[in-house]
Amino acid sequence: MATDRSQEAGVKRTVIRSVAALVGMFAFAFALVPLYDVFCRITGLNGKVDTTAKAIIHEEVDQTRFITVQFITRGSAGLPWQMSVETRQMRVHPGQTAEVDFTFTNNSHLESWGRAVPSVSPSSATTHLRKVSCFCFQEQQLQGDERLTIPLIFQLARDLPEDINTITLVYTLYPVQRIALNPVNNNSAVGDSI
Repeated sequence: MATDRSQEAGVKRTVIRSVAALVGMFAFAFALVPLYDVFCRITGLNGKVDTTAKAIIHEEVDQTRFITVQFITRGSAGLPWQMSVETRQMRVHPGQTAEVDFTFTNNSHLESWGRAVPSVSPSSATTHLRKVSCFCFQEQQLQGDERLTIPLIFQLARDLPEDINTITLVYTLYPVQRIALNPVNNNSAVGDSI
């Protein structure tokens, strides 16, 4: 009898430990994606960039070197927009502020929302790129057949590593669904989901 109770207690402990480990693994897996995004934003890993405006730092422009900055635009399924850039490539000095225009065109007859998500290559350049004004900071709304031109204003920091001669900025468009939460009660709140 005592052996049976001892065995039952051991099985019960094993089940409780297994369930606790399972819950812990689930919680860790659930938290992993947001933690990874925060880590990438802080370190610039995988070309993830901060989506907030930075102030221009008035520093002497390094006239001794040029950096080639390339711009690539990509669309995505589900969004009938086209994004183009005025200049595909430009040369800038570290410390210099530069501006380039991007044009968004809604190729459908219906209003829609989209967001341009940036990435930077090489990823080590991410922390040296200051975006002063960028369409990527917020969602964009285009009416049917509307065309909109928005500038990207940026600055490369003077302390950009010497081994970086080319930086590539890639902007990928994604659709954003806008759904009225409670139109019956004249509630104008809008919910977003990507």
